[in-house]
Amino acid sequence: MARRIDVIGTGGVRLAAWEFGDPPKPDPAAAAPDAEGAHPASGGTPGVLLLHGLMGRASHWAPTARWLSERHRAVALDQRGHGRSDKPPQGSFARDAYVDDAEAALEQLGLAPVVLIGHAMGALTAWQLAARRPDLVRGLIICDMRASALGAASQREWDQWFKSWPLPFATLADVRKWFGEDDPWVERPNPARGEFYAEVMAESPDGWRPVFDPEQMLRSRETWVYDAHWEELAQVRCPALVVRGLDGELGRAEAQEMVRVLPRGQYAEVADAGHLVHYDQPEAWRAAIEPFLDALGDH
Repeated sequence: MARRIDVIGTGGVRLAAWEFGDPPKPDPAAAAPDAEGAHPASGGTPGVLLLHGLMGRASHWAPTARWLSERHRAVALDQRGHGRSDKPPQGSFARDAYVDDAEAALEQLGLAPVVLIGHAMGALTAWQLAARRPDLVRGLIICDMRASALGAASQREWDQWFKSWPLPFATLADVRKWFGEDDPWVERPNPARGEFYAEVMAESPDGWRPVFDPEQMLRSRETWVYDAHWEELAQVRCPALVVRGLDGELGRAEAQEMVRVLPRGQYAEVADAGHLVHYDQPEAWRAAIEPFLDALGDH
């Protein structure tokens, strides 16, 4: 059962945060107040904040969050414009807004010092926040996100791709089939991809449509695709793990350069996984990140 917690992001945007498992009972000694009477964050339980990518939603992290909850307080955030969070027509979808939202969520949820785990755009948000607020972040996991600029051609391709969607879909089975088989961007059948997109659809009077506004997704994307993000990587002081799927969007050479630029970078890859690493191969994903989390320890 998922528990929803509302938090307020920058500009007053209401964000939905989700716990997908019961957090472990805190150690009473660890949760005791300090000499000034303050209680540690998360009642002594180490916190994890999970950030989905563009078009994603917190529920895509549910399997990861459930096993993390055995030892952590794991919270996944629906970012602005996504999932159950607000989608203000005139709201900001700039980079800083996403980073500010994540920072606000950490503070309102009492998760810091936290491990940030981000996929794609969520990983960019995570490392930008880690660079800005090292006091809030004790570990960082970057899942299949490039640090190099993607450029204008990439943005045009995304614009055309959104326009190619055969909306509305008559059924969820049609959603799964199109994104898993018929989408021109699919090189070979990928049922996990179909399931991923089925999770971001909602039924409307004329059929199934995405819970997000594609125009807002493009507005969000255009605030980061034209720039490289190496400088922020170099400013991340906590231990950081870069994870890629062998068939994902982050190439091995770039991933290894990211590890080199990160002051305390490490590398892992997941075989038989595409861009949706944690969703394609949840068991292999767990095996890739668990040693890193173990090395961080519980405090």
